[in-house]
Amino acid sequence: MPSGRRPNIIYIMSDDHASHAMSCYGSVVNETPNMDRIAEEGVRLDNCFCTNAICTPSRAAVLTGKYAHQNGVRVFNDMDQRQMTAPKLLQQAGYQTAIFGKWHLGHGGIHNPQGFDRWCVLPGQGLYHDPEFYDQSDEKTVIPGYATDIITDMSLEWMDGRDEERPFFLMTHHKAPHRPWDPDEKHMDMFLDEIPEPPTLWDDYENRATAAKIAEMRIGRDFRERDVKYPRPEGLSDDDYKRWCYQRYMQDYLRCVQSVDDNIGRMLDYLDESGLAENTVIVYTSDQGFFLGDHGWYDKRFMYEESLRMPFVVRYPEEINPGQANDDIILNVDFAPLFLDYAGLETPRQMQGRSFRDCLRGEAPDDWRDSFYYRYYVHLDGGHNVFAHYGVRTDRYKLIYYYRNDPGPREWELFDLQTDPMEMCSVYNDPAYADVVAELKAELLRLRSEVGDQDDPF
Repeated sequence: MPSGRRPNIIYIMSDDHASHAMSCYGSVVNETPNMDRIAEEGVRLDNCFCTNAICTPSRAAVLTGKYAHQNGVRVFNDMDQRQMTAPKLLQQAGYQTAIFGKWHLGHGGIHNPQGFDRWCVLPGQGLYHDPEFYDQSDEKTVIPGYATDIITDMSLEWMDGRDEERPFFLMTHHKAPHRPWDPDEKHMDMFLDEIPEPPTLWDDYENRATAAKIAEMRIGRDFRERDVKYPRPEGLSDDDYKRWCYQRYMQDYLRCVQSVDDNIGRMLDYLDESGLAENTVIVYTSDQGFFLGDHGWYDKRFMYEESLRMPFVVRYPEEINPGQANDDIILNVDFAPLFLDYAGLETPRQMQGRSFRDCLRGEAPDDWRDSFYYRYYVHLDGGHNVFAHYGVRTDRYKLIYYYRNDPGPREWELFDLQTDPMEMCSVYNDPAYADVVAELKAELLRLRSEVGDQDDPF
């Protein structure tokens, strides 16, 4: 039975962790028992998506509950911290607040997270080994060890020293498994057997827009030696080199994920041992998805499923029944309203997201969304040569518009996710889908108007 107490909230977010590298989402490449435990004792979201699949904008959306064009963080730029955020509101409402790990919203060298009683964050991307951190003193400190362990240590120490009479809100933000995928020694002997290749590793990008063909994030061809840690072996054909790179990439990526999972286990153990588990909302997610050789790629950015989809598992024993899988469309702009809802606070009018607390109880409102709007801004930049684009996704269809900021064709893609879940063939020009195209373009215009994004209309 609910206690009536305001719950503690722990938000654990990794960087670039694809849901298909979690066993509770059906991974065929690794096992994540501690992430799975959250899902088994709570809810797994099967349709959780980001509104802009790149690190900095996603983090701003999580904090502000607003889309990139409203919170001002469209690419890699500082966030205007005068904005209202969930941590600020929780702090004002009496919550103890802290963030440890990756901040990534101060690209001008500014490390001053607002709304937190305690913070200690990595500068920029940060390092895996012996990382530097900044805290309220604005002094740079090098802490020996492995970043994932250190960030968890900080989180546990802060919880141990908290005021036990007040609820807390903790954001534990891991660097892992972001490029260049540097594992720790503890996990180096894992994943030595051959890792299964994804079915789209050899995608030839036919039947798609130009954007897929020219993107520079292909396994092998676009890797640096730093990514795979070794020079190219002599005598390998390009195809064999691609296979070799895929194995090296996935070995280190999955080793980094395993460290995150181990450290989530430490957090869960702490909650059990301290008697906090029942009245604590604990979330595990990532800032977006990631390509794990899917379509022959690494990285993210595209509106394709592997990049767009976010893992999200949450446990709250006092309210959420265990072992659920939820397929309501949830967005990262909804996270801030959810946190506020759990604290008994109203969602501010300027926040564009909506609390999905009822959805987690299996009681989605009748007017819950059945489509959503996505936009990626970094046109032919950021080191991966991806076209700027926006689009709409429904339960079955996805319409993407590559609008470009330079001379050249403006192109569309339409995917029928029911018949083509791997998004290998655009049916935009198929006459059989003409009515679907018309309906989705109308829906895209409606959503753009609803969220207030009116530049670059098609």
